[in-house]
Amino acid sequence: MGGLKSLAKDTVLYGVSSILGRILNWLLTPLFISILATKAEYGIVTNLYSYVAIIMVILTFGMETGLFRFANQKDKYNPATVYSTTLISVGTVVLLFFILVTIFIRPVTDWIGEGEIRVAYVRMMLWILCLDAFGCIPFAYLRLKQRPLKFAALKMLQIILNIVFCLFFLVVCPYIYKNFPEWIDWFYESDYQVGYIFISNLLATFIQTCFLLSELAGFKYRLDIALLKKMLRYSLPLLVLGVAGMMNQTIDKIIFPKMYSGLSDGFSELGEYGACFKLAIIMVMFTQAFRYAFEPFIFSRNNKAGHRQSYADATKYFIILGLLVFLCVSFYLDILKYFIPNRNYWDGLKIVPIVLMGELFFGIYFNLSLWYKLTDQTRWGAILSILGCAIIVLINVLFIPHYGYMACAWASFIGNLAIMSVSYFMGQKKYPIPYDLKSVGLYFALALILYSAAILLPVENQYLRWLYRAFLICIYLVVLIKRDLPLKEIPYLNKILRR
Repeated sequence: MGGLKSLAKDTVLYGVSSILGRILNWLLTPLFISILATKAEYGIVTNLYSYVAIIMVILTFGMETGLFRFANQKDKYNPATVYSTTLISVGTVVLLFFILVTIFIRPVTDWIGEGEIRVAYVRMMLWILCLDAFGCIPFAYLRLKQRPLKFAALKMLQIILNIVFCLFFLVVCPYIYKNFPEWIDWFYESDYQVGYIFISNLLATFIQTCFLLSELAGFKYRLDIALLKKMLRYSLPLLVLGVAGMMNQTIDKIIFPKMYSGLSDGFSELGEYGACFKLAIIMVMFTQAFRYAFEPFIFSRNNKAGHRQSYADATKYFIILGLLVFLCVSFYLDILKYFIPNRNYWDGLKIVPIVLMGELFFGIYFNLSLWYKLTDQTRWGAILSILGCAIIVLINVLFIPHYGYMACAWASFIGNLAIMSVSYFMGQKKYPIPYDLKSVGLYFALALILYSAAILLPVENQYLRWLYRAFLICIYLVVLIKRDLPLKEIPYLNKILRR
């Protein structure tokens, strides 16, 4: 019991820091959109960070998980040797990548942006990427040593510093430059706003890395070749899973400018798509919050009586609450759209319900994935992720030239639906779980009916429209309470009801 309490406490610390970090970074979006001169500039930001997300997975090549795996086998391996071997191997790969890109920085920049992106942007992103990739291993070591407080503190430090620097360069400096230009004209350029986004990130990441230096001392560096070979055999399959999974989330933002007719217009349309996509991140946050609770739940319940029914119930409630998130966000887009302060981006709001449902499918896929995790058949995770990625890429390549970013939204929807469905049918053969398909189908049907009622019955007066849609959400809640969440079973509230 003590071990589970410790696990729960650590999960809260890791989870809160990660989710809160996402929220704080998410809140930078209105600032960027309001400051940047064109949609194309925000498209460049979206595009470059998508490259970073995928390359980060490649540079660490699953060694974080390998560190946990081998460092915990203390009867076979010295944890310090495992850590130093991991540091040296990842550090070597990161260094070689840095040198290679630095040598070919101009061809790389031309390939990414074909004249639309400055070399300085790519150079800064290279530094950010390499510092973050190498820093992943000390952060993993903090988790290994069960030091969640330092882990969470340093993660939050980087995020807060990034926000502070962004506010300084994008808000404070323009004000000073307008009124007292002689104070800052020695370092500040008024037409370099995209660059200041990357400078802010680089400064914050560099400072965070400095605080990790203590995790790079106090042990003898040693590269154990035999151990490294074993770690690579274990970790490289995870690389395939990680890259395919990340590509599912970001590949559309990478290939979109290249598939769109006219690169400059492509970055502009990508900026619109990327900004509106941020509203759908609400579903991603919900999924991630559930994930931090669900993984320890799986671990603690495995091999206990009735554990499969518990998994089924947890997945059902995830779907029910996910559909509620879908309805709330979709119904009140005319309020949430003010999160995007520039009206020129609002044409892209039509992708939000599609992306929301696609992300819900991905969340369900994650819940269903416990079958290959609990049966040690993780290769299927890689295969399914590759399948989803292939579908998404194919749809994007075929339809972006004709339908623009709507193809990206539908590609995510269809790809995630496909891997969710395949995972369900395979899981029922290899690790049957009694999912309540009748209830799940009912809630999906109810959500579709309510969404259709909101869209097909337009109400011109916005206050009446909000009231009407609140009524529709209440219908969903009443069904939920009547069928699956009786108020008398909710702690504390049941006492009030009894009175």
